[in-house]
Amino acid sequence: MKRCVMSSQTTLPHGKKEQMRQMFNRIAPSYDRLNHIMSMNIDRSWRKRGVDLVCDDKSHRILDLATGTADLAIYLAERMPEVQVVGVDISESMLQVGAEKVAKANLSDRVTLTEGDARALPFTDASFDVVTVAFGVRNFSELPLCLQEMHRVLCDGGRVMIIELSTPKNPLVRWCYELYAFRLLPWIGGLLSHDKPAYRYLPASIKAFHKPERVVELLQQAGFREVIKERKCFGIAHIYTAKK
Repeated sequence: MKRCVMSSQTTLPHGKKEQMRQMFNRIAPSYDRLNHIMSMNIDRSWRKRGVDLVCDDKSHRILDLATGTADLAIYLAERMPEVQVVGVDISESMLQVGAEKVAKANLSDRVTLTEGDARALPFTDASFDVVTVAFGVRNFSELPLCLQEMHRVLCDGGRVMIIELSTPKNPLVRWCYELYAFRLLPWIGGLLSHDKPAYRYLPASIKAFHKPERVVELLQQAGFREVIKERKCFGIAHIYTAKK
C-alpha cells in the first residue's frame, strides 16, 4: 500500500488527527458490516445517488477522500470503467480492509489507496476531474482548509460530491433519529464491535457538525460555484455537489 508523507508544517495537530486514526483503526474490522446493518443499507443508495450526480464519460481521474474501506472508490471504478480512482484516508487499518476489497473486485489496476491528510493533499494543482467524500467531512479538522485543498486539486470545470449525515429539522423525525443515534446505535455498535466509545462519538459528531446551509456557504467560500444540496431521508443526510 502506497503512503504519502506530509511535511511537518502541513500536518494536522496531533490531537484530533491521532484520535480519529486510532478510533477508525480499532473499528475497521467490523466497520462495513455495522454500517450496513445500522443504516439498513440506505447508505448504499446514497452513495449510488452521489455517483449518479457526477458520473460522465469525461472524467479520467477521481479522488475519493476519507475513503475508509473503499466502498465509494470501488463503486466509482465499477460504474466508470475508464477512470482511475485514488482513495485517501488517515487510517491504515481501514485502508488495509479496503485494499482487500479492491483486490477481490479485480480493480487493483484502477484503484489506488494511500494514507494521507485532507488538509495537505500530496497532489499537484488540477490533478483530478472529480473529488468525492462520503460520510467523512464532519471528521475533518479545519474544514475550510480541506475544502480549499479539494478545490486546488480539481481541474477547471471539475466537480466535487460530498455525502454527509445531518440532524433532521422536523421535530418528530429528529426525536426518532436521536433516540436511535444516541441510545440504540452506541449499544448495537458497542455490542458488535466491542468499542462503545466509537459509536458514541459518531452520532455526537453528526450533531456537532455544520448545518447544511453552512456547508453550502463553506463550499462557496472555498471557490466552488453552482453549489447544490440534496436532502435525503427527511434530512438525515445531504448530498452536496459543486463545480470549480
